[in-house]
Amino acid sequence: MAVSTNVPKNVFYFEVLLYMSLTLDALSIAFQDRTPDAEMSDTTIMAANIVAASMLLLFVYLVWLGAQRRKSWPRWVLTASLVFSVLSLLQILGVNGLQFDSAIEIVSCALTAAGLYCAFTGDAKDWFNG
Repeated sequence: MAVSTNVPKNVFYFEVLLYMSLTLDALSIAFQDRTPDAEMSDTTIMAANIVAASMLLLFVYLVWLGAQRRKSWPRWVLTASLVFSVLSLLQILGVNGLQFDSAIEIVSCALTAAGLYCAFTGDAKDWFNG
């Protein structure tokens, strides 16, 4: 299947904004406190990091499928993921208040929301084919 090189402007913004968000998420994961304690063992921390890295790779693949392979369904998966991220963030903010890591997550969610907005509007509407 040939891939078009003339990506619409909104699709380009979708791709760039989502990759920026995922880069922030990767940096956030990289700088997390990994000190084992009574609640978190080394094995649990390692498993959580592997799951987080796997999810990031999955989201990179979904962005690529949408932006480069013109698939529509990844936009919906990413939108659902954003909804769950925002709900989780609201819960964390309610318990811990605004902290540095939650501020980074807010920026990441905003970038994702802006990218998804671009994916559903303007010249992006005709790009996605299923």
